Amino acid sequence: MNVRRRLIPAAAAASLGLGALTACSSDSAATGNTDKFDVVASFYPMAFLAQQIGGDHANVTSLTEPGQEPHDLEISTKQRAQLEEADAALYLKGLQPAVDEAVGQTGIKTKIDAATLTHLEDHGTGGHTHEGEEGHSEEHSEEDEHGRDPHVWLDPVKYAEIAQGVGKAFEKADPDHAADYKKNTQALVTKLNALNSDFENGLKDTKTKVFFTNHAAFGYLAERYGLTQEAISGVDPDSEPSGARVRELQQEAKADGVTTVFYETLVSDKTAKTLARDAKLKTDVLDPLEGITDTSRGDDYFQVMESNLKALQTALGAK
Repeated sequence: MNVRRRLIPAAAAASLGLGALTACSSDSAATGNTDKFDVVASFYPMAFLAQQIGGDHANVTSLTEPGQEPHDLEISTKQRAQLEEADAALYLKGLQPAVDEAVGQTGIKTKIDAATLTHLEDHGTGGHTHEGEEGHSEEHSEEDEHGRDPHVWLDPVKYAEIAQGVGKAFEKADPDHAADYKKNTQALVTKLNALNSDFENGLKDTKTKVFFTNHAAFGYLAERYGLTQEAISGVDPDSEPSGARVRELQQEAKADGVTTVFYETLVSDKTAKTLARDAKLKTDVLDPLEGITDTSRGDDYFQVMESNLKALQTALGAK
């Protein structure tokens, strides 16, 4: 995926909480050899699933700190030890190469790859290939080779499929609490189905179906609700779009009634605001939910997704 994005300064990141993940910790001392089912999750969407499904029986830790851009994560020696001590690892192969490598090298018994629990698709940059998007480094070669978009958690239906798979894995790995895991999974899936209904109803009747975003993270969401995502800079939101791409987007904004350019809280808004100024468009945040920080519009997955829905409704002219 060759994503390189700006991180929140370490001091600021250290002061940020994990929101609703009250049982989550990024401290390896909290992992392993506890009287609970110890789960190491790769980043927020996986940690949220683990906490919701594991409930009181799980001790969930995250390899990615609040405010840290997950694509850039490097695994420390301390975190490798954390993985070795855990009862289970929950990750999304293809999103964080360092995690994929570390999990593969550990002897941990239960390795849950969320990418195997639903169908991943190739969304590219929103249906188009733009100048400057070829020639990615070998660093993310596996994802590039298969052309798979890992951002499945932004589609509540696919996220529910993953939740069901995670629930079954927890039941198998910790059979003493299987009944509770099953109950918690069903409750989570019910909430995700309700969220899906909110998006379906909220985006059914809009003036336009096209939205602009810095980063091609919303392909599954767009496909699920009949929208078209146009990413300014493809998969790398820190890269500068070509002049031709900017002119193309300006023309498309006029043709399709686009009102807003979305950017992310963990990424510089420079490119989005430049395009918005030149094309006389508004800007707003559409959160890819790769982490919860004190700048997030909500304390957990559901709250932020509802905020995303409201932002889309406003931008698309929901009736």
